[in-house]
Amino acid sequence: MTAFSWTPDPGSGITQRFVEANGQTFELAECGSGDRLALMLHGFPELNYSWRFQMPMLAARSWRVWAPNLRGYGASSKPEGVRAYALDHLTDDVAALIDASGAKEVMLVAHDWGAIVAWTFAIRRLRPLVRLVIMNVPHPMVGMREIRHWRQFRRSWYIFFFQLPRLPEAMLTRDGARGIKGAFWNMAVDKSRFPKDVLQTYADAALRPGAITAMVNYYRALLRHGDSVDLGDGRVDVPTLMVWGEEDSALNIRCTEGTEQWVPDLTLRRLPGVSHWVQQEAPEAVNTILGKWLDSRP
Repeated sequence: MTAFSWTPDPGSGITQRFVEANGQTFELAECGSGDRLALMLHGFPELNYSWRFQMPMLAARSWRVWAPNLRGYGASSKPEGVRAYALDHLTDDVAALIDASGAKEVMLVAHDWGAIVAWTFAIRRLRPLVRLVIMNVPHPMVGMREIRHWRQFRRSWYIFFFQLPRLPEAMLTRDGARGIKGAFWNMAVDKSRFPKDVLQTYADAALRPGAITAMVNYYRALLRHGDSVDLGDGRVDVPTLMVWGEEDSALNIRCTEGTEQWVPDLTLRRLPGVSHWVQQEAPEAVNTILGKWLDSRP
């Protein structure tokens, strides 16, 4: 069996295994037990490792926590071709993971690319959700509004760069995946949260055979196969918490504005002085916000 991408702290209660869903094999970190599932979806160029601070907190609140490595990442399956990473397949993965869990209630907790998938999943209503937690990614309709403005378009240059063949992979992985390490280090405000061993975990995962192309293919599929899903009116009828690090250099702060037009039951919490990597850079604050929000819901 392929080795896991990281080793949990023995005192965290986190264990790891592989699970089959939607014809793929997912590397899974899990914690806690019960019929209520918190399914945590990571972003680019992360891993389920990015949720290591939140998983025990949710387990302590009686959630069974699953944090898969999404297709293409770590030791999870890496199907070939750009089309395999379009949003219809990614959201079907989430539905299949929920089915595999057998859970009676499901909350999605998601960041970055995982949040794009989670927004789309909630809009498509593929499975019932009781809660939705989004970190540092706008609702799709807000994102489409903002990309039309220079304030966001200039920050999204990398999406267009990633459309090139081979060059993005080469730049991200050269010198021991220096580009992957830099994605965290250069964007972080509190760089002490990203010591060498943390950066090396992400670098090692990106250097696995086939991984970096799969990871970049998310962006290629977003532009080339954006019509793989129908967002309809974009409405999300699930109680939603949005947590946003205000010093996000990839997404401007106006990406939080107007979300309530499509998400009537929305709670927005902004964290000043925190970067895009919000749940890793400010885990104590994020855990407090998330815990209080969960405790306040009926």
